[in-house]
Amino acid sequence: MPTPLQPAAAFSTEGGEVFLKLEIGLPTGSFKPRGALYSLAANLRKRNLTEVIASSTGNHGAAVAWAANTLGITATIFLPANPNPVKLQKIVDLGARIVEAGGPDLVHAFLQAQEYSARPGVYFLNDATDADLPAGPATIGLEILAQLPSVAAIYVPMGDTALIRGIGAVIKQTSPQVKIVGVQAERAPCYYLSWKKGEPVPTDTCDTCADGLATRTPERKNVQAIRALLDDVVLVSEEELLGAIRLLHDHQGIVAEPAGAAATAAFLKQPCSHGPVALLVTGGNISNAVRARAGLPAI
Repeated sequence: MPTPLQPAAAFSTEGGEVFLKLEIGLPTGSFKPRGALYSLAANLRKRNLTEVIASSTGNHGAAVAWAANTLGITATIFLPANPNPVKLQKIVDLGARIVEAGGPDLVHAFLQAQEYSARPGVYFLNDATDADLPAGPATIGLEILAQLPSVAAIYVPMGDTALIRGIGAVIKQTSPQVKIVGVQAERAPCYYLSWKKGEPVPTDTCDTCADGLATRTPERKNVQAIRALLDDVVLVSEEELLGAIRLLHDHQGIVAEPAGAAATAAFLKQPCSHGPVALLVTGGNISNAVRARAGLPAI
């Protein structure tokens, strides 16, 4: 069943209506199960696997744990130090083994997962490079076109780029006039910088409250893909992310994590001047620490 496309009158402008594509009701509370389930199922058909692993700041790890649980295979998730406790608990509840790799961001977790993946029967489902995974989130684009055929622009958060590569590819193949706008955090701008320059531009840090957008080592193939698919990329500040969380809560009754609110933040900063707009709300796994910073009550 397609996820909802909800009108957002509070954000609409004279140029057109705004709609929110809500991915927060999916298993694990984000869009990530779409790609994890598809990729794992596809790879189980190709080879004999005993274990699937992932490196993640949380949402992808929870999605891989859910997909593994659904398909009856063992999962191990490699996390950076001090992961989002809400996302961590979801991975635990799904029965996956957890390895906290240390380091302030995803790099150490990735390297440890990559080394572990040399074991027989282990499949490293890396959402930044997996060839099958973008087909899952591509279905979001198809759903938006069916729900809002007149859509003029779609704003999409951009972390490892699997989401926007999937959506962008299907939109540009079927409705090339639709504008695809990527969104990154100002404090994690590696793909924005790479999109502008046309080659990978790594950053020294990716210290943002939007852990779902916290990447700093762009893949060359992903840079080439977004250069071909994206019409624009918008950077949003920490304050703009937190403000968007607050507005989504107060005006729409939606609780979004910072990455989930990024598209809304970008539209409020740089609105599309014409036609209906779809803003992705990609995840709702927000920690109490971030809730407090955004002015939301703790749970």
